[in-house]
Amino acid sequence: MTLNNLVMRQRIKITGIVQGVGFRPFVYRLATEHQLYGNVLNNSEGVTIEVQGNQASLNAFINNLEHTPPLARIDNLHIQTIETEHNCHQFNIIHSETNAKAHVAVSSDKSTCEDCFKEINDPHNRHYRYPFTNCTNCGPRYTLINALPYDRKNTTMASFTMCDDCSAAYSDPTDRRYHAQPVSCPNCGPQLSFKTPTLAVIKNNNDALTQAVKQLKAGKILAIKGLGGYHLVCDATNTDTIAILRQRKARPAKPFAVMVATSDIAAELVSGNKTEWQTLASAERPIVLMQKLSASQPLSNASQTCSIGSLSPLVAPDIDRLGVFLPYTPLHQLLLDALARPLVMTSANLSGEPIIINSEEISSKLGHVVDYILDHDRIILNSCDDSVVQVINDKVQVLRLARGYAPLSIHTPNPIKQQTLAIGAQQKNSLCFGVENNLFLSPYIGDIVSVEAEDYFHKTLATFTRLYRFSSQHIVHDLHPDYITSQWAAEQAESQTARTIRLTSVQHHYAHILSVMAANQMTTPVLGFSFDGTGLGDDNTLWGGEVILCDVHDYQRLVHIKPFQLIGGEQAIKQPYRVLLSLLLEKYSKQELSRLQLTPLTNINPNVLNNLTAIWSKNSSIKCSSVGRLFDAVAVLLGLVTDLQYEGQAGILIETAANRVVDKNDINFYHSKNSTANDINYAGDKLSMTLHWQQKDSVWDASDLIAQLVDHVVAEPLTEIRIALLAKAFMDAIANMVCDCARQLNPLHWPQPPTEQELQNQTPYPIVLSGGVFQNRYLLSLCENKLKQLGYEVLNSHNVPINDGGIALGQLWFGIHNPPTPTQSAFT
Repeated sequence: MTLNNLVMRQRIKITGIVQGVGFRPFVYRLATEHQLYGNVLNNSEGVTIEVQGNQASLNAFINNLEHTPPLARIDNLHIQTIETEHNCHQFNIIHSETNAKAHVAVSSDKSTCEDCFKEINDPHNRHYRYPFTNCTNCGPRYTLINALPYDRKNTTMASFTMCDDCSAAYSDPTDRRYHAQPVSCPNCGPQLSFKTPTLAVIKNNNDALTQAVKQLKAGKILAIKGLGGYHLVCDATNTDTIAILRQRKARPAKPFAVMVATSDIAAELVSGNKTEWQTLASAERPIVLMQKLSASQPLSNASQTCSIGSLSPLVAPDIDRLGVFLPYTPLHQLLLDALARPLVMTSANLSGEPIIINSEEISSKLGHVVDYILDHDRIILNSCDDSVVQVINDKVQVLRLARGYAPLSIHTPNPIKQQTLAIGAQQKNSLCFGVENNLFLSPYIGDIVSVEAEDYFHKTLATFTRLYRFSSQHIVHDLHPDYITSQWAAEQAESQTARTIRLTSVQHHYAHILSVMAANQMTTPVLGFSFDGTGLGDDNTLWGGEVILCDVHDYQRLVHIKPFQLIGGEQAIKQPYRVLLSLLLEKYSKQELSRLQLTPLTNINPNVLNNLTAIWSKNSSIKCSSVGRLFDAVAVLLGLVTDLQYEGQAGILIETAANRVVDKNDINFYHSKNSTANDINYAGDKLSMTLHWQQKDSVWDASDLIAQLVDHVVAEPLTEIRIALLAKAFMDAIANMVCDCARQLNPLHWPQPPTEQELQNQTPYPIVLSGGVFQNRYLLSLCENKLKQLGYEVLNSHNVPINDGGIALGQLWFGIHNPPTPTQSAFT
């Protein structure tokens, strides 16, 4: 007998995203194809396969395992030769088992696949017009899972008994609904209901959908239950209705996202490149921020049967981008097909609170906002908002990590010996768990500024603790002692039941850089630019404009913005004219400012201005070095904003203004009604308006940059073009500052000076650009392009948010490389 014909049996253990994604039937079909015998099962560690046959067939089988189903991902594959079984003559899928440890990565919810969308439109299919149609390749997962392994009994579908047809499909390994845990049909699954805000039922099932369509066309506002929570929904072409929604929800300016039926309809609202259109139609179906098209023409599409107008200007006022997304459930598709118009879809919540997942809360908290509720009876166990992304330099940047992307799992080659929990920041909070070979980043939780948000934090922690039987021995938190997360960590360490828990704090901006390092599995030094709003620094001031050289063990703050006062503390964030005043007082006396007659200051009550100046003179306000606050001051100086209505508004308005002159061929803009002959001549060479940073002793002087802007502002009236040119010049100055700094500091040898040989062989450290300021598309694109032209490698953040949503991952990356006891390594 040749070696290839020798019968062998092998046990293959696979970890990764391998449950609820059609992996077992894939293995079954593959084993059958290669005439192999054995079995496959899910367990809490992943998937275990025992397969028996000749070596040639086994090798072919193993090689083909890499061609996984579309939603699967193999992180690790371990093969062990075991004793053959003489009575093994078939291949079986056997029931799941539960072990003490859970290593499998829970899959995120995915959009409805094309096969299921076709079925809901087929009158001859039993799923025709059924809003909860799904299969192994699509549908809910994380939002309905209660425990691992991922089986129906461990989900919120356990209460729905399958009919004979669904049971047959669920049990057939050759059917695409084999072990699709949410599988159902109109005869046995969840059903719709249409309700008043007081939860009185008006209609059920198809009649409920019909009534929802009727009321949306009539200009009503609905709460509609989706995969991970409720949306507030209305006609995106109805300005009166959107005005009512903004008034009721107390959301005067923050943009709304819009859902449209197809990519073709989206193309009538926005423009985009290939990557943006691919991302829009991907299985994740995120909200994609794209460039607005002119709203002057009515929307049109051959498939639409009713006449509709242009998208309302109140959807995303004063900015040049629009968040669009496509239907990701059959319910959404059925609604949009019937309505034939785009819909505003925004998370149903109160400001500062998480997305609502049950109708009772909709009634009690948003009963005054909505006119009706389109509900259903499939319980949402784990809430999950919509993901928000944008594309910069053909790379997807995740702004809000949620449905479709989260939970995000990152496989590490070395097992983590000590279970570690990182609890993120106060804003845009998320949690990160270190278990075995996995880093699990939770979906977006939000700002921990309310009791409800804090409760959501605890619920998310409980979910992952339950799923992974997680018991944290090491908690990593932000340096700020007043953060609710930091206080919670201290309480855990002090409690009687948690005496063995060790705590580690990580500085906020260092964690920003670490998050990108973790996304790239990097431990060696990088040069990081960490620009954001605020975060507590080592010197008890608020940082936010930092250049740091770091590895996974330590960091050095090399350069930073010169600290300036936040007059009135947090009030300065809401009223950014205080930030502008503070920076101006660094360069001008009170009398000089009075002579300048700057509009943002002349609009302030003189008594208030005098009081703020007096407070500044006492030098008692907390100081910050924040680039984010600098954006706020510039937006006020250019007349783009007074009081901020939402986070990041100043940066978005500055980018929107700058984009107007990025294209040198924008002749229509130059000849607009607001343009003068001088404007047009001045705009002929956009690069003529430049600003320069002053650096002294490793400190950038932001007040000097503001003074340069003031010179331009007072020289001529601020027309639309001049505002655009100054906005662009401001961001160009920041990009130039980043590149100049990189040239000065990189390569450096840290922490020890280099030898002569090392100096000759040294290559520049990779560069990390992180922090919320780098969500600015113009700024990040310009910085990346300039740095790459200079020969630097700029690390990609991949699917990890570079805002505070990624802080927890950075904290965890530090924690697992710096165990709390010096004698014990975090890695085995």
